[in-house]
Amino acid sequence: MPANIRVKICGLRDTAMIDVAARAGAGYVGFVFFPKSPRFVSLSEAAELGSHVPFGVAKVALVVDPDDALLDQITAQVPLDMIQLHGHESPERVAQVKSRYGLPVMKVVGVGDASDLAELDVQARVADQILVDTKPPKGADLPGGNGLVFDWGLVARRRWPCPWMLAGGLNAGNVGEAIATSGTRQVDVSSGVESAPGVKDAAKIKAFIDAATC
Repeated sequence: MPANIRVKICGLRDTAMIDVAARAGAGYVGFVFFPKSPRFVSLSEAAELGSHVPFGVAKVALVVDPDDALLDQITAQVPLDMIQLHGHESPERVAQVKSRYGLPVMKVVGVGDASDLAELDVQARVADQILVDTKPPKGADLPGGNGLVFDWGLVARRRWPCPWMLAGGLNAGNVGEAIATSGTRQVDVSSGVESAPGVKDAAKIKAFIDAATC
């Protein structure tokens, strides 16, 4: 497996797991600002967590269809390197967020079948990165973090004008196959390194990063 794979551990809620992720070699850590998620953190919690992240590890704020008021609060109080838009944001909204906050924006696009790929092409022209995730089931409460896998062959050998990251049901047991099949150079995991919803597991974080990068 190539050693230059970058890993994002999303949904971190305590400094101990930040330390575990950083020591294991994570390139990104993600903080979730979506109240329905078991991984939700408040502004004050995220500010403390963000200040704890070591230099060289990118701090990402996951938001879902946020208004400017929420983003104003987050960017004012939390040290960040990137904003992850995980809702139904249009390309125009992605461009607005980039312009207003001066931070790189990662746009998430859910994929269920080949008909969803056109949205990736559109968003990749505007976003700084795209995250290809499993499209949530109809009526799902969460836009991501559902532990569901999509057909990685749908994005195999595809290229976009910006870097991209693979997510959706990844864990230590399947991330090697996911990388080999899709050709991605970056992977994102949340529920796949948890012992319970919202509770990160140190051993699973280490095993996932080892499986992705070794």
